[in-house]
This record gives sequence, C-alpha cells and structure tokens, in this order.
Amino acid sequence: MTLDEYQKLSQRTLTIDPDRHDRLMATCALGLAGESGEVVEHVKKFFGHGHDLERLKVRKELGDVLWYVSALATLCGLTLEDIAQGNIEKLRARYPEGFDPKRSQERAE
Repeated sequence: MTLDEYQKLSQRTLTIDPDRHDRLMATCALGLAGESGEVVEHVKKFFGHGHDLERLKVRKELGDVLWYVSALATLCGLTLEDIAQGNIEKLRARYPEGFDPKRSQERAE
C-alpha cells in the first residue's frame, strides 16, 4: 500500500463538514498530540519502569498517529506522498552523507 492509498482509504472514517472545517482541523491536531503521547507512554514504561516493550500496542498507537496525520494532511489539501517526499528532500539537504552528529550540532535551526 502506498501512502496515498492509505490516505484515501483512511478518509472513509473522516467526516468532512465544510461548516466545521477549522474545528475538525483542531480536533485532528489535538488527536495527533494525544496519540503521540500514548506512544511515548509505552516507551516511557519500557525505559523508565522496566516493562517489556509491547510492540503490538505501539503498532496500534502508531496506526492512530498515522490516521491523524493523514486526516490533518487531507484537511490541509496535502498528500502523504508529498509530505514524505518533502521530508526526504529536507533530510538530504541537511545531511547529504547521512546523519552526522557534528552537522546536527552545528546547524542553525
């Protein structure tokens, strides 16, 4: 499945009401933050509390993160493929030879 295929399929559960567009965008942004927090919670329990990393639960939460990213992209008129391509281009420009801690420390925000 491509990112754009996922985005199209995931829209089945996104109800777009033009009269509530801004509210829906805010809801998606808040949902993204909330689901990201659930991923972080699993990682915290693994590193901080000595729990086993529950990969299936992390997978589920990452799926929820992806849904909110997809929904927010759709509401902004963006495609996941364009977002992914733009991110790769940014990373290539920033780290042309791959990640380099020194370049990371020296780069201006």
